[in-house]
Amino acid sequence: MGAINGQEFINRINQLNPEIWVDGKRITGLLSEHEQFKGILQSKASLYDLQHNPKLKDEMTFQSPLSGNAVGLSFLAPKSKEDLLKRRKMIEHWAAYTNGIMGRSPDYLNTVLMSFATSAEYLKGKKNSFPENLIRLYETAREKDLSFTHTFITPQVNRSNVYVENSNLPIAAKVIEVNEQGIVIKGARLLATQGGLTDEVLVFSVVNSLFTEEDEAFAFSIPSNTKGLKFICRDSFIGGESEYDHPLSSRYEEMDSIVVFDNVLVSWDRVFFYNNGDVAEEFLERCSFHAFAKHQALTRQIAKSEFILGLAQILIDTIKIREYHHIQEKMSEIIVGVETLKALLEKSENHASLDEWGYMRPDILPLKVAGNLFPKIYPRFIEIIQLIGASGMITLPTENAFHSTIREDLDQYLQAATKPAFDRVKVFRLAWDLSMSAFGTRQTQYERYFFGDPIRLSSALYNSYPIDPFVDRVNQFLNINND
Repeated sequence: MGAINGQEFINRINQLNPEIWVDGKRITGLLSEHEQFKGILQSKASLYDLQHNPKLKDEMTFQSPLSGNAVGLSFLAPKSKEDLLKRRKMIEHWAAYTNGIMGRSPDYLNTVLMSFATSAEYLKGKKNSFPENLIRLYETAREKDLSFTHTFITPQVNRSNVYVENSNLPIAAKVIEVNEQGIVIKGARLLATQGGLTDEVLVFSVVNSLFTEEDEAFAFSIPSNTKGLKFICRDSFIGGESEYDHPLSSRYEEMDSIVVFDNVLVSWDRVFFYNNGDVAEEFLERCSFHAFAKHQALTRQIAKSEFILGLAQILIDTIKIREYHHIQEKMSEIIVGVETLKALLEKSENHASLDEWGYMRPDILPLKVAGNLFPKIYPRFIEIIQLIGASGMITLPTENAFHSTIREDLDQYLQAATKPAFDRVKVFRLAWDLSMSAFGTRQTQYERYFFGDPIRLSSALYNSYPIDPFVDRVNQFLNINND
């Protein structure tokens, strides 16, 4: 099959018929026609169409080592720095097309799956581990261009360090039975973005072996329509179907869901490991997940930051405030952020090296720095958009208003220095949807916690940074023995 196009993606999702609940009602009918999902599904379909654009195909696909078909480049397991750059170029195309707004474009989980599969050697010989299943899934996903959501997080019942769940009816998903057919999972996981809108659900445990029970330590992937699997969606942030009124939410509302496992049977050929806390804890650290996932995410975040920079400048030009020094200072903040992110991405690639299994990993340290930086600067970027727009972000009529008898008033009183009222409002509605709507505020929270708790990310960076040479230099300068 190889790389699919947009219509093939839509057809496949429509045929799944997973159990999705919105506002207390189970979804029936075609997902691609449902008001809550048609925007994001069409946006994803457009990404798959780019794989068949004659001008981009060579930068979007590569030849499968198994079938010889053209397959998605986000599945490429890099063996060289050239391969790493090819991957980044492909990611840039999809990120530019969505302006970095779609946080879970297909390349993210494709990248994650590739990183797991290329590190599967670690699982060999480990208790209750099946690396061959992981490799098989990766190859199947690559050849069929499968799409994935994922869920790593357990429900926030009690976040104290010493909490251990003790319930006959589990809250956090766990293995409740092991039989000849596979493992049976009961409980829930949080925050599957696009849950039910993909072919598969990739489930991995992020654990601390000191506080996690063995039956909560597992990894597998199952189809989204597996019996007993249920997706419970949050309230939708789509403001409406009009791309004038809601230019971002109408296209890119990805929806987040709770994933409920009601005695879900995961067949043995789908299990990567189970009931092994040590493997669950060590695999994510030893494998290339963090390096490649952060590399993909940073590429997207750069595209998003560039989009914000462009939007900020259009706001400035629209109402002619360029000459003010405080405006120039704010724009310089965004520019410094964009260029810093780009420098960190390039450093990660320039310092890439082969891992123990022969794959070219980007240098993790610059990516960790970027992972600490972006959650801080993104909310500031959004604040700058709000400050530049000022009260103009509030008085925004709808598209319908411009097609009514009050059009003359709107044209007169909402015109801008460089744009007629209709275009001025169009620009400001984009700024509002990015920074002040329900969709926009979800985007800010999403970027704050993209890779987890920012404090833990800071601790991880500090504890892994090679600081000793600098300490030695200071001790040498002071002529202090550091023994």
